[in-house]
Parts: sequence; structure tokens; C-alpha cells
Amino acid sequence: MIKNMLIISTVFTTALLSSCSKKHHPSNSTTETKSTTIVIPPKPKEPIPTVITVNDKVATKSVDGRLYYDLQGRRYWRNYKDGKYYLFNKSMYNNPDFKPQ
Repeated sequence: MIKNMLIISTVFTTALLSSCSKKHHPSNSTTETKSTTIVIPPKPKEPIPTVITVNDKVATKSVDGRLYYDLQGRRYWRNYKDGKYYLFNKSMYNNPDFKPQ
């Protein structure tokens, strides 16, 4: 009697452990549905303005005292002669119009 109980408990434990194994997964073939691919059209590229007008209160001051404004990942520097902000280029370093008085 004890031998039969030991065999039954061993079989039951083995079945329980093997059913929880990570190797055994139910197939998804019955629950699979046809997948659809969503195509998102590319955004139209906006033209990058070379000159913008910004209130000086929202502009940021750099270490050397010049004002700049960041827009769409681009930096615009203030021209102190006409008060507009121009897209950065290398010639601004030597141009006296972009240096504060």
C-alpha cells in the first residue's frame, strides 16, 4: 500500500513539474489572426527659415553676452543692428553686427 502511494505521488509530482516546464508552450495557430501592416506616410519637410523675429525676453543669453534662440533644433543668433535672429553660420563670429554693444 505504501509502495503504491509512493509510485502514485511520484507520477503525480513528475506530471506536475513537466507541465510547468518552460519548454512546453501551447501553440498559437488556433488563435492567430491575419496581421496587417500599418504604413505611416512620411511627414512633409518644412522649410527651415533663415531669419526669425523673437522677443528678446524669451531669448537666452550666452556666456559672451550674445542673445540666441533655439527653434526646431537649430540655433538663431540676434543681429544687434536690425534686431532679427539669423540661423547660425561661421561668419557670425567676425561680424560686428552679432556682437552686443
